[in-house]
Amino acid sequence: MTIQKELLDILACPKCKGSITLNESRDGLICRQCELLYEIRDGIPIMLIEEAKPLES
Repeated sequence: MTIQKELLDILACPKCKGSITLNESRDGLICRQCELLYEIRDGIPIMLIEEAKPLES
């Protein structure tokens, strides 16, 4: 299950309110400004700052 483009267009990073993009494996949303990954579980983006994972450099 993939996230719909319409939903992706309106979502923003809950930490900085910046734009987010779908990662290559399509199982998470990335905020480049905060360098955080928000997982997508069962088609639902988990947009909680406490559950975000730092991006690996």
